[in-house]
Amino acid sequence: MAEIKPFRAWRYHPRFTENIDKLIAPLFDVISEKQRKQLYNEPYNSMHLSVPLGENPAREALKSLNSWKENEVIVQDEVESIYVYFQYFYLPNDPVKHCRKGFICMIKAYDYAENVILRHENTMPHSVNDRISLLEATKLNVSPTHGLYTDPAFTLEKYMDEAMENPVYQIEDYQGVTDALAIITDKSIIQEFKELILDRQIILADGHHRYEGSLQYKKKKQKIGVSQNGNEAFNYHMMFLTNTEAHNLRILPTHRIINNYPSFNTGDLLIKAAEFFNIKEVDDPMCLNEIIIGKQWTFGLILKNRACIIKLKPELIEKIDWKFPDAIKKLDLTVLHYFFIEKVLGILGKDQRKNNNINFERNFLACYTAVNSNNADIALITNEISIDDVKKVCFSGFTLPQKSTYFYPKVISGFLFGSVNE
Repeated sequence: MAEIKPFRAWRYHPRFTENIDKLIAPLFDVISEKQRKQLYNEPYNSMHLSVPLGENPAREALKSLNSWKENEVIVQDEVESIYVYFQYFYLPNDPVKHCRKGFICMIKAYDYAENVILRHENTMPHSVNDRISLLEATKLNVSPTHGLYTDPAFTLEKYMDEAMENPVYQIEDYQGVTDALAIITDKSIIQEFKELILDRQIILADGHHRYEGSLQYKKKKQKIGVSQNGNEAFNYHMMFLTNTEAHNLRILPTHRIINNYPSFNTGDLLIKAAEFFNIKEVDDPMCLNEIIIGKQWTFGLILKNRACIIKLKPELIEKIDWKFPDAIKKLDLTVLHYFFIEKVLGILGKDQRKNNNINFERNFLACYTAVNSNNADIALITNEISIDDVKKVCFSGFTLPQKSTYFYPKVISGFLFGSVNE
């Protein structure tokens, strides 16, 4: 069902291996301005391909790419390979060292209607257009998207573990995560990877905009009659695949920040919220995210100089009139977006994805600081979503509200690049 293949990655020349940590970068949609400025100072950092500077960023990326190839800053591997990628990490208040195991390959870019690649979020058009421009110019996937397959037997892990006995890279990244890359070239083992994935559906965990960019690029090439057999390189997309059955798949919560809300008034807001939620004020707002952990339909509400726990009045759950299956209606984030953002704030569901008053922040302290420094009106603190909830959404054919998941750790850019040029 999901066709994958090995590929000859472009990687930094071996002379850069010892300094590879200076050439990797965060993904384009999570990097901070401070990080960008620092990384742009390194002339060969992968940022020059993933988030290029200049009036015409795509043209600048191509210029850098051509120069790097000509001067052998990056070189192409001689043998088609599967690239094993491990991430070792810790979580707050947890002394256990975790390891997320997976592999990077090329996967055919399927239209969502084919029900092979399943999305759980919608994309934002301007971000997709940006990725298409870069792909058209460079014909290069600069960083892998993240996909999930399901294999309770853990068939492929033994091959990945064996390959990782001799990693080609091992560095600590900007997240404090240890990233390691190894290579599998054995054709018989690669065939096992291909055969296992062939009858699987793939959940797109992270990188919806980059995947959508590849999909639109493929359609564009097909429309002008370039495609002959469907196996040309532009039909594929570079993806990092991990097993949903592993216990080291973490999804961190993404909180909502509301700013520049018209005629904002705390008193009016709480009166309106009381129609739908039981509200309890807390003495220490810094404990909000801990108090709500694991409690269904319960959220933290940060206001200037005060904070509350808000919990949906359970008898109202059947009042949701959005056209979703029951399993989707009862998710925490559906409840938050329907009862608070639509009913309390008055921002209709159909308008929420493009509304400039709604912003997203993973860091709890940043939410608190934004509100109490007058840079935001309120912050809504959420629980993390489970992988089972993500599966429910994907298999239902519906999508979650935007920025619902934050798979941790994030993959990095710079270990390898995947060409979609013949």
